[in-house]
Amino acid sequence: MRINLTSVFVDDQEQALRFYTEVLGFLPKHDVPLGEDRWLTVVSPQDPEGTELLLEPSGHPAVKPFKEALVADGIPATSFAVDDVHAEYERLRGLGVRFTQEPAEMGPVTTAVLDDTCGNLIQIAHQAG
Repeated sequence: MRINLTSVFVDDQEQALRFYTEVLGFLPKHDVPLGEDRWLTVVSPQDPEGTELLLEPSGHPAVKPFKEALVADGIPATSFAVDDVHAEYERLRGLGVRFTQEPAEMGPVTTAVLDDTCGNLIQIAHQAG
């Protein structure tokens, strides 16, 4: 068994697509119209046939309070692996990304947390070893 698909709820799919591709560097994978919304996925350029991230619309009534509670408590919706948190932090800050947590060493793991502009906090992380 393996993870094929995971998702983040986004406030605006078009804005999310721009952020996740143009800023974070993911590649578009699927873009299928589904009424007012789309089945919109992105993948890592390092693994284009790997796990897809669904940029899922936040339309369900339970989503808004859930996302707001996570953000209020500083809890990331998901985590992405990077080779160097400090370098990625500097690259993304240079592109205007707002971080809620600067790079922090936590034993063998370094993390930072950013705002994805679509209602989520996203952690970037690297594990030494």
